[in-house]
Amino acid sequence: MNKSVGTLVERLVEVVGTDLEDLCEAANQAILDGNGFGWLSTPPRQVMENYWRGVLMVPERELFVARLDGQIVGSAQLFKPPPNNEAGAHIMTLTTFFIAPWARGLGLARGLLATTEQAARAAGFLQLDLDVRETQAAAIKLYEESGFTRWAVRQNYARIDGQFVTGYFYTKDLARSPKVQQNRRKKQQKTAAKSESMA
Repeated sequence: MNKSVGTLVERLVEVVGTDLEDLCEAANQAILDGNGFGWLSTPPRQVMENYWRGVLMVPERELFVARLDGQIVGSAQLFKPPPNNEAGAHIMTLTTFFIAPWARGLGLARGLLATTEQAARAAGFLQLDLDVRETQAAAIKLYEESGFTRWAVRQNYARIDGQFVTGYFYTKDLARSPKVQQNRRKKQQKTAAKSESMA
């Protein structure tokens, strides 16, 4: 959980109060801003509500939300591989990552990304993958600053207003993150110091 004044990032397991309405409104604002995780125009409200309800029912999905003064203003999902994908069982996928335009600039996107990454690592996953349109410059900057590596480019990733948009594919090795490496170095130093004292 990531907290600062008036902000909160958490995993959402059920919608209460205005959560569903907030999710729909934040998603609609992101779609209108060109950050609609696949949607190009806002769907009917019932479709959007059904989408979010469905997300909470799928065992392979974990929904995380960012709140500003109690109101949901963004989301991210972690998608686990299906049980039949044993070869890719170490990879989790980050999807539907967005912050409503009016709630940006407060560190919520960074906190949301860090929280989902921590959750993936805590669940034992070794790799976190994601993909993004080339037009989403702020998201790309955040991913790269957070240690994600671009490993592929797809020219015809999306089609918007009759034009193809390139997509970028990113990955992060969770076992080799700076924090994990730092902990490994500390353990190695302790082991080395112990060996020296015993010599």
